[in-house]
Amino acid sequence: MNYPIMILQAAQPGFDPTLIFLMMGIFLVIQFVIIGPRQKKKEKEQLNFIENLPAGSKVVTSSGIHGKLVRLEDNTLIVEVDSGVKLKIEKNFINFDLTKAQN
Repeated sequence: MNYPIMILQAAQPGFDPTLIFLMMGIFLVIQFVIIGPRQKKKEKEQLNFIENLPAGSKVVTSSGIHGKLVRLEDNTLIVEVDSGVKLKIEKNFINFDLTKAQN
C-alpha cells in the first residue's frame, strides 16, 4: 500500500488538481492579454513624455521634489531646485510637468 497518498486523500477530500491548473491558466491569459499591453503602453507614454520635455519646464519627481529643468543629458536630467542648487536626477523619476498644469 502507498500510505502517503492515502493520507493526502484523507486530509483533502474532493481535492482536484485540474482546478489549480485552470486557475493558473486564467491568470496567465489575463496577464498576457490585458495587463501586459497596458503596462507597455504606459511605459512608452512615460518615455515619450520625458524625451519631449523642453529645458526650462517645471517638473516634479517621483519623490516629490519640485524644480526647473535646466539641462538634459543621456540618462539624467539637471534640475534646479533653488537658486544655485542643482540636482542630477535619472530620467525615469520625472513624473509630472507643472508647466502644462499651470497653463
